[in-house]
Amino acid sequence: MKQFELKNNHLTLTSKASPLLVRILILFCSLISIILPVAGMIGSMVNGNRFHFGSLIATGLFGLLGFYLLRVFLWNSYGKEVISFNQNNVIYEADYKWFKDGKKIKDIDSPNYSIRSIGYEDENFGSLVISSDQYSIESVIKMPTEQLEDLILKLKTTANSSNHCTTPKMV
Repeated sequence: MKQFELKNNHLTLTSKASPLLVRILILFCSLISIILPVAGMIGSMVNGNRFHFGSLIATGLFGLLGFYLLRVFLWNSYGKEVISFNQNNVIYEADYKWFKDGKKIKDIDSPNYSIRSIGYEDENFGSLVISSDQYSIESVIKMPTEQLEDLILKLKTTANSSNHCTTPKMV
């Protein structure tokens, strides 16, 4: 399965979905982290106990944990990275379907493309690195090295045909 799509100077890298059981477990833990503290606080007040500020803090902390686990679930289910190549810069954004990370805009006139190895050597996985003299953008999506080499060749062809940057090099 191809994990990238290159259209009109917009590159979309798609994360590979985790096993269904793992995603269900993460979603379950997220929902439990949000629902149980709220239900416990409400149940305590219904039983006649007074409101404690500590229970509000605990509910907030578990709510943050639940929110984080929800983002992990969404990334493992629908995660993708969108990289846009403009005349003088590169724009990077992580998309979680319901959430998007803040855009990172780097002034990269002539990008160099390389592969950073991930995991064991015999697994042949890596991530895409787009760099210049001052800045670099590194993808977090793990892809097979063959796909990354194919992607770099397509980026090189696109760069030459659109003349928006100089010829990228493979490292």
